[in-house]
Amino acid sequence: MTDSNRPEKRRLSVFGMLLILPAISGAQQLPPVAQQMPKTDAVSYEAKDKEGKPVQVKYQRSQIDSQSDLVKGQIDPGFVNDQYWLLLPLHVAWDGATVTDEGMHETPLAKTSAQKIVVKYAASGYSPGDTWDLYVGPDKRVVEMTYHRAVPAPKLPNLVNAKWEGYKKAGPLLFSTEHHGTADGNPFELTFTDVAVKLKGSKDWINAQ
Repeated sequence: MTDSNRPEKRRLSVFGMLLILPAISGAQQLPPVAQQMPKTDAVSYEAKDKEGKPVQVKYQRSQIDSQSDLVKGQIDPGFVNDQYWLLLPLHVAWDGATVTDEGMHETPLAKTSAQKIVVKYAASGYSPGDTWDLYVGPDKRVVEMTYHRAVPAPKLPNLVNAKWEGYKKAGPLLFSTEHHGTADGNPFELTFTDVAVKLKGSKDWINAQ
C-alpha cells in the first residue's frame, strides 16, 4: 500500500459490473458471473520524472518480466496499489484469496454496525500475506476498510483504517473515490480524480460522475 496522491494517470480496461461485494458465506464461493469477468491487464501510464520530463509507458502486466526496471520497480507496484483501492471488491472475486464472512461487527472509525468480510492473501506477490477487512453496509457497498500488512516494510504503513466514500458511477461500475482515516495512527487521506472506464469492445471512455 503506497500513497496514491500523485499527479499520475493510469488506465485499466475492464468488463463492467457494479462495484459491490459478491455474496460470500464461509469459505469462498464465487458466483458464475465473477468467473466470467475478463480483464486485459493493459496499463497506460503518464507522469513526469524527478527532472520534470514526461514519461509515457504502455505495457501488458502478463509481460511484466520483459519491462524496464522503472516499470517493474515503481510504475507497476504503484499501479497495483491504486487499482486495488479502486477495484478491491472485484479482486475478492478475481484473486483467489481466502475470504470469510464474520457477520456483523462495529466499524473501526464510524463505530456503526456492518457486515465484516475478511480477505487474506497468499504469502506471495507485492503484499504477501496481507489481510483486508471490508465492512459492508446494507446496500452492499464497502463503507470502511482495515488493511493489515503481514510483512513490515520501510516507510509504508502497517495498519490502515479508511472510510470508503465519494461513490461515483462510470458506466455500470461504481467507485469509491474518497478515503479518509488513519495510517499507523496518523491522519490518512487518499482520493482519486478523473476516473474513467472503457467497456470491452468500446472505443470511448466513460467518466465517473
